Amino acid sequence: MTAPLVLASGSPRRRAILERIGVPFVCEKPDCPEVSLPGEPERTVLSNARAKALSVSARRPGDRVLGCDTVVALDGALFGKPGSEEEARAMLRALAGRTHDVWTGLALVRGGRILGERAARTRVRFRAYGEEEIDRQIASGEPMDKAGAYGIQSFGARLVESVEGCFYNVVGLPIFAVIELLESRGREP
Repeated sequence: MTAPLVLASGSPRRRAILERIGVPFVCEKPDCPEVSLPGEPERTVLSNARAKALSVSARRPGDRVLGCDTVVALDGALFGKPGSEEEARAMLRALAGRTHDVWTGLALVRGGRILGERAARTRVRFRAYGEEEIDRQIASGEPMDKAGAYGIQSFGARLVESVEGCFYNVVGLPIFAVIELLESRGREP
């Protein structure tokens, strides 16, 4: 029998995506700091996903644990969740009229052992916008708990001109990569 899947995340968006695709799971928030390795988005998200999964696996050694991390990358800078409104404004100014990459790392762990990892990248082009649009985005309250200070699935959709790659990766959980990881490594006894 396969052990239950534990999502090492407090993100309501990730929970909703897993529910939408019919993956049975429970949630448990990890207890570990996130690292940022400027200029190395793939390494950063994989390192954070691994740390989150291992943190929860230490408390639930018999269960499969899925850790996730998402960052926005632009010109070697990595944007996680902004720590203040001013930081959110700076991110939104930097992204205006430009194309950036959204990276999500996934790590599947059981008993403190890494079963598999995946990283997904999606390119997002923002339309050119000014301070008025930034003010609207900040006033929406959305930026403070999202990498890059926007949610593509909600108010931040106003900023997006085009998407190349997995839309759900930008939301925080690349569906194909999750399914591939669970099917290839997630069935270990």
